[in-house]
Amino acid sequence: MTDIPHGLVTGKVLHKIEWTDQLFSLQVSAPVSSYQAGQFTKLGLRNSEGEFVRRAYSMVNAPEHAKGHQYLEFLIVKDQNGQLSPQLHQLKVGDDVFVGKDPSGFMTLDEIPEIADDLWMLSTGTAVGPFISMLESMQIQQQKDAGLGPEKGKSFKNLVLIHAVRTEQDLTYRDRITQLVQHFQGKLQYVPIISRESVTGTLRGRIPSLLRGGDLERASSITINQRHSFFYLCGNPQMVRDTSEALISLGLQKHLRKKPGQFSSENYW
Repeated sequence: MTDIPHGLVTGKVLHKIEWTDQLFSLQVSAPVSSYQAGQFTKLGLRNSEGEFVRRAYSMVNAPEHAKGHQYLEFLIVKDQNGQLSPQLHQLKVGDDVFVGKDPSGFMTLDEIPEIADDLWMLSTGTAVGPFISMLESMQIQQQKDAGLGPEKGKSFKNLVLIHAVRTEQDLTYRDRITQLVQHFQGKLQYVPIISRESVTGTLRGRIPSLLRGGDLERASSITINQRHSFFYLCGNPQMVRDTSEALISLGLQKHLRKKPGQFSSENYW
């Protein structure tokens, strides 16, 4: 029996959601360290040669949901040529899966400059996951603070969740997103984008071109402001590159800890 590599712990599959033939969610229990909304950890399995294969995945659920019982949820797309995701797709309730003990990542709410009033969350595919975690974390904190004085943590005037996918069936977690939209009572705008179909209530195209053309501002009824807007970009590297260029063309700058700006990003593979 091969020892588990340092940094991994054994988790157990609690539940599995099949969104499509290729898209699924795993709910896992594992004794991991606490994390912040927007962070990721690793999932791993042994391959046919007994070697460990691992890959980073962001948590979909808010960290407040994980405390006490280490419950974690991951949104995963099965890559037919991948070394890990096809194996993860075969897992059943009760199966073991290895999980990184210490989540990490800097795409978190506390990294956003205090001056930001409008938070734009731009995602493709499974990268919507960490943004759901952020929104649910904000929701939970608001509920805790209700009637108890000023809100703790960062509060935004406007929240915009952009989710770009290829087909309508790839728009995951719509029920949870609808509940979040209702909770935030007009503060949260959800803008789904589909690139290969025309569907009522969605935009058609790709994030960079829709951003440049002003379509995202019109769909959300929120105006991009160089002083008070902040963008998180999460998804495929091409989207991140092209959207970064679009934001720069609009006068925004990349955010650095030493030099605050208006957007930051995380590639999702």
